Amino acid sequence: MPGFVCPEVPALKILVTVKLVPDTNADKRIDPATKRLVRTGVETVLNPFDEYAIEAALQLKEQLADGSTVTVVSMTPASGKEIVRNALAMGADDAVMLSDDALAGSDLWGTAVALAAAIKAQSPDLVITGTQSTDAISGDLPGMLAEKLGLPGLTNARKVEVAAGRVRVQRETETGYMTLSAPLPALVSVTKSANEPRYPSLKGIMGAKKKEIKQVAAADLGLTVALGTDGAKAQLTDLATPPARGKGRVIQAADGAEGAKAIIDFLKERKFL
Repeated sequence: MPGFVCPEVPALKILVTVKLVPDTNADKRIDPATKRLVRTGVETVLNPFDEYAIEAALQLKEQLADGSTVTVVSMTPASGKEIVRNALAMGADDAVMLSDDALAGSDLWGTAVALAAAIKAQSPDLVITGTQSTDAISGDLPGMLAEKLGLPGLTNARKVEVAAGRVRVQRETETGYMTLSAPLPALVSVTKSANEPRYPSLKGIMGAKKKEIKQVAAADLGLTVALGTDGAKAQLTDLATPPARGKGRVIQAADGAEGAKAIIDFLKERKFL
């Protein structure tokens, strides 16, 4: 849902973080030795949740003063360059890839530290993220990024508005909607109900081939702290597959009343009632 933007709002530099993830339809397996997802041979795609963030940024850009830009930042191996280019095909102006072998195996803390450094180097007015990724599904990164950047964090937004140097969002809650506001610069994460991401047009796809994708390493950002697997604050200590589902129980009854009683008794036995 596009937000209303006052005409006096100046041009803004909007930054969107994106992640590359395994295709949700692909078969996945975990390496028992490393306890990490095996990505070799698995098709990689743009994180679907991040497409809503890109769309939110593009809608704001279209409503803001001329000169507003959308930059995409991704922490990904160099091999993901063409996937990042999909964000440019949607309409983003340029992209920055943080690619460094030293970042491999980073936990959420390391990812937040590295991405925050890449974001700071761009000096954006507004940072927009998705709510989570389809591989980790933690939903923690937006809040961690806001903390590392020292920015107000407005999460789980379904509507984003910019006016008079402030960003205002509408957040969906269990009982209705909550409106939050913060001064720019700020960070906002958007949900799937925020919009419907556009498909890249042929013109956009062709134009994306000419747009800049800048590749930087950790050292280029002045990062000296240990990151990647060696610097991870959280360690995965165990990994197990869920137990197989037991067989269902078939309830046979002479009539509906008897069947209903049998179901109620079954639920009471298992403390559901």
